Amino acid sequence: MAAIDDGRGVVVLDAEEARRLRNARLESIGKWVLPVVIMLVAIWLWDRICVWNEIPKYILPRPGVVLSTLVSDANLLFSSLLVTLRITFLSLLLAAAGGVGLAILFTQSKWVEMSLFPFAIVLQVTPIVAIFPLINIYVDNQTAKLLLCSWIVAFFPILSNTTLGLNSVDRNLIDLFRLNGATRWQELWHLRLPAAMPYFLGGLKIAGGLSLIGAVVAEFVAGASGQSSGLASRIIEAGYRLNAPRLFAALFLISLTGIVIFLVLTLVSHLILRRWHESAVRQER
Repeated sequence: MAAIDDGRGVVVLDAEEARRLRNARLESIGKWVLPVVIMLVAIWLWDRICVWNEIPKYILPRPGVVLSTLVSDANLLFSSLLVTLRITFLSLLLAAAGGVGLAILFTQSKWVEMSLFPFAIVLQVTPIVAIFPLINIYVDNQTAKLLLCSWIVAFFPILSNTTLGLNSVDRNLIDLFRLNGATRWQELWHLRLPAAMPYFLGGLKIAGGLSLIGAVVAEFVAGASGQSSGLASRIIEAGYRLNAPRLFAALFLISLTGIVIFLVLTLVSHLILRRWHESAVRQER
């Protein structure tokens, strides 16, 4: 037996309940502490390897050098980050709108799904580096080229997941709606879209990272350069000049951006689903 004070008085818990509460508290602390500790150890090992092996900074810079470069080159790197973020978020927005819209169209007509879904698969499985020469021929605007490449990468996960969600509704509920005279619009709005929401949000989390990857890869392939170009061009430029600290600083910004995008989309998913869907409701242990 154990006793705790919850602010309203002492509550007596049995051994099993006390164990469950203790495990939940340890897990809530560990999910934040463990990644931070492992990351700090990895950074320390990186620094020590550079010192122990006397590795010059143009091959592998120490973490402190990367951090100082991030500060000294902040104007250049963060202006490039804004360019990359603009392409990333625009492509993600277009992918979400296009993926959901086309998934709804697929749900309303099997003939449309059978006709168009193979084209979506072709876009997904064809490497963007193979598609870009065609885009480079037919599209003049540099921003439009990058946006189109990033959109192609991010589009399919949203389309596929949302289509799966819209088609995974309980058939008994569909029959119930139809027995009560619900229109196709009512069935879509009140039944299929809520049921597909977890699938859509899962696809959105995948597409968020892919849109960033697509934006960076597209700029690599396009060979964009100049002050108004994104982080990929900073990496290419730093590689040519053997400026490893700036290269690592740009890579750090890309990684940090990807982590932030994932965390934000995870939070959005949790806030939307937490009150009604099993994937977000806190489970008893």
